[in-house]
Amino acid sequence: MFLKAEIRKGEYYDSVKLMLVTQQLSSMDGIEEAAVQMGTNLNKEVLRNMGMLAPELEEATADDLMISIKGISEEAVDQALKQVDLLLSQRGSKDESYDYRPRSFDAAMKACPDLNLCIISVPGRYAKREAMKALEKGLHVMLFSDNVALEDELELKIYARNHNLLLMGPDCGTAMLNNIPLGFANKVRRGKIGIVGASGTGTQEVMTLIHKRGGGVSHAIGTGSRDLRSEIGGITTLQGLEALNKDNNTKVIVVISKPPAPHVAEKILRYIQENITKPTVVNFIGIDVEVKSDNIFSAKTLEEAALLAADLEKDSSCRKVKYLMAEEELRAICQQEVEKLGSQQRYIRGLYSGGTLCYESLLILRDYVGDVYSNIPLKEEKKLKDVYKSIGHTCIDFGEDEFTVGRPHPMIDTTLREKRLEEEVSDPEVAVILLDIVIGYGTHPDPAQVFADRVKKYKAMLKKEGRYITFIASVCGTDEDPQSLNAQEQKLKDAGIIVLPSNATASRLAGMIATCRK
Repeated sequence: MFLKAEIRKGEYYDSVKLMLVTQQLSSMDGIEEAAVQMGTNLNKEVLRNMGMLAPELEEATADDLMISIKGISEEAVDQALKQVDLLLSQRGSKDESYDYRPRSFDAAMKACPDLNLCIISVPGRYAKREAMKALEKGLHVMLFSDNVALEDELELKIYARNHNLLLMGPDCGTAMLNNIPLGFANKVRRGKIGIVGASGTGTQEVMTLIHKRGGGVSHAIGTGSRDLRSEIGGITTLQGLEALNKDNNTKVIVVISKPPAPHVAEKILRYIQENITKPTVVNFIGIDVEVKSDNIFSAKTLEEAALLAADLEKDSSCRKVKYLMAEEELRAICQQEVEKLGSQQRYIRGLYSGGTLCYESLLILRDYVGDVYSNIPLKEEKKLKDVYKSIGHTCIDFGEDEFTVGRPHPMIDTTLREKRLEEEVSDPEVAVILLDIVIGYGTHPDPAQVFADRVKKYKAMLKKEGRYITFIASVCGTDEDPQSLNAQEQKLKDAGIIVLPSNATASRLAGMIATCRK
């Protein structure tokens, strides 16, 4: 095996472009692995773990481009290196339906003076300036950027509220206005359920499960992940609730968030009780909501929130949820899987691209196996000291900063999850591997095929070794998404992966299997 590396001093490319180049190089004949990345410390650590950090790359800085290629022969590696410049210079396909593409904010406003929404995705240090510029022009803002100072977020949100504008974000990756998907979002049918979400993948999971239930969505207002912290006080959440309550096309409201600051949670619930006239489902993930009003419905999981909202849309007297999969069905699958596992196998490993899905899994698994190790643990003592090394039962959120600085989000780039999957399969104590597959706009064009190919290979290897691992996945998406829910699920099933209708259901099955292994 041959490894060659280069540093390009002062050359910068965005992370999505580098991911595409890496994928193209990796698919070349004779190439085992390739990496074209900026020289951040995280990327160096990733290359080190892959055995691809050549000594000369240690000198790279965050402003330098690193190229590392491993192949079966020196000739194959040299051929790949010759293609790097060509691949980096290629432009994406151009949509010819647009004759004019403005190169600045002011030019866009002149070309389209009726615009009322601006989506901003720039490095965090520039985000406040650009967001304030849009707000001052009277535009609502979806602020995709993260790493924005908390005091800047508060200033922007106060300005927006005082001028009757909506600032969704920072770190708002998902929204839907008038049934138009924005950011990481799914294609769902139009309906009368409005969502206010401080969680991107949590909002996606609820939207898609509403669709599976036969319901539809009017709007999904993203707030940014920190809106319900005490410093911000739920400014955008309250604005979203007010807007949906006034909207004639919204009949039921859903509120989604990881646990808010206690006094902010009380503030939101009091506002709903006193001001919202429509049935409102509240899912503060991991918190039991004390219901003090007939129009407030508490949900413990994203699945329960979605199904309850969909049922309320059809029948406002609904109080009980019929889940997508009965407990008896899960127990039958559990028994079949447990019989295939060896006596040494006992641990669950969850590899997640969705942070809220990972957090929900931690909560569900706690009822079966106790607190689970993670990079986003429920308890501080369960925080992994080394995020690249699992301990016992472990669930990893690959969307956290330690994995995404200088890299595309894991819903776009599957590389790190693929590498970790290979490592978990090699652990003789692993019994279950949990995966989320998130599809829709902005995500990987075919994530199921990536993991299906991997699992097929690993299952053949495990069979030769006389071992077995249960692979469980759920797909967050719909039949109307570009990748197609049915097609994605079928690819996973064909690879021998158990596919369940929700992340909560998948987590429950994993917990059942692990409990039986004690």
